[in-house]
Amino acid sequence: MIDHARDLASVQGATERLLTAVGTLDNAAVTEQSRLPGWTRGHILAHLARNADALVNVFEGRPMYASAEAREADIERDAPRPLDAQLADVRESAARFQRTAAEPADWSRTVELRNGVTDSASRVPFRRWVEVELHHVDLGVGYELEDLPAEFVEREIGFLAERFAGHPDVPPTRLTDGTRAWDTGREADGPAVTVTGGRADLLGWLAGRRDGSALKVTGGALPALPPL
Repeated sequence: MIDHARDLASVQGATERLLTAVGTLDNAAVTEQSRLPGWTRGHILAHLARNADALVNVFEGRPMYASAEAREADIERDAPRPLDAQLADVRESAARFQRTAAEPADWSRTVELRNGVTDSASRVPFRRWVEVELHHVDLGVGYELEDLPAEFVEREIGFLAERFAGHPDVPPTRLTDGTRAWDTGREADGPAVTVTGGRADLLGWLAGRRDGSALKVTGGALPALPPL
């Protein structure tokens, strides 16, 4: 069962870790290339701030973003700002998200996200947690997939396995770290491919942060995953 209050606390902790790490940078470092193609660290920080505001919109029943073009334009506008402006924006937008989430609400209601995706309101805090944790790694400031909280890694593997479940372009696949298994891809009587590895490597591959070369694959080739 999803515990949205616990997830909100996890989001806050993850945000503080990110702000502490980014606070050690300088203006030049913010303009440097991140681990995401085409994005500087400033792009990531701008995205995190605008994503927090977008999730406030979701909670309050408005469209998450005015449009895909507006989303991209806002990120491009905010990416070149100096470090102090970036830190203040991430901190203040995160606080707005937490304040809105603290208001009495029906957490079982269905909300609409981007591109027509819907989900339970109770899972929005976890989605925000994903944004903060993975983009902290993307910043390339010494925080790696191996540093992510164990609970987060297990849940995000399950979340992404669920996301690719039934996808016609992903063969029936079983993921395992040797102690737990997750099934994903097209439905079949049994998994055609088994992918084995450490949880950080499994998550990295599922989330498009690693190429899967550290994983062991039996029953076929490593599946090509569609973009998130």
